[in-house]
Amino acid sequence: MGMEAGERAPRPSLLLHPSQGVSLGDPVTLHCHLPQPAAWVELYQDGQLRSSKEMDQKQDAVEFSLAGIKKEDSGTYQCQYQGLQPAGTSEKSDPVELVVTDHSYAPPGISLCPKEHVEMGSNITIQCWNTKYGAAFLLHKDGHSAPIQHQEPDYWGTATFTLFGVNTADSGTYRCSYRIRGCCLLFSPLGDNVTLEVIPRPAPPGDNGGASRDLVAAVVGRWVAAIVFIIILSVSVLLVAQRRQMQSDERPGGEGV
Repeated sequence: MGMEAGERAPRPSLLLHPSQGVSLGDPVTLHCHLPQPAAWVELYQDGQLRSSKEMDQKQDAVEFSLAGIKKEDSGTYQCQYQGLQPAGTSEKSDPVELVVTDHSYAPPGISLCPKEHVEMGSNITIQCWNTKYGAAFLLHKDGHSAPIQHQEPDYWGTATFTLFGVNTADSGTYRCSYRIRGCCLLFSPLGDNVTLEVIPRPAPPGDNGGASRDLVAAVVGRWVAAIVFIIILSVSVLLVAQRRQMQSDERPGGEGV
């Protein structure tokens, strides 16, 4: 029986070099990095033991080299080690995927709808297809290291990717690839590209308009100020006239008799 989880040695980490753009026939190296001295290290592919190496206690990493990648080499890899101090078998590393491109397969077709130049807020559809070999499709955008979407094809071998409410950040060049039906992590080469340009919305009328609105507001403000001034002046004149009338009425009427 295995050891309790609390007794397991710290988990190692596994890295691929190169990690992307691997084609059939390329060499790949898997680096298993160890958090403590180990007696041996094992490499697993898709959960099955692939290779094992005894370790020098001073080593903090071990390399597993795959020369001339074959389609069977594509898959998910993990490493595990037997610790020395403390002793015990570690948990397996987080899985890493070795994705391999087979250039003997035709790249997928691609289309963009409704058009390549659209205003912000539009919904855009990109379709990719390969009726014979496509098991799952990936949508790639230039400048991004990983695919931005993946999609299963419909009955006719077409995958539909939708970009909702696009903005200027969605502008760019898009391509597709597909996972080859019936095998591992084997993919087609990238296909032709489509280019999307998202046009910022024009400023609403009057934002030339912004200046026009400011001018109208200024004119209206001046008219209001003028009317208020006239009202205050009229009230002041009336009050002065009323005061004079009151003073006149208060004077003795028989002053000259």
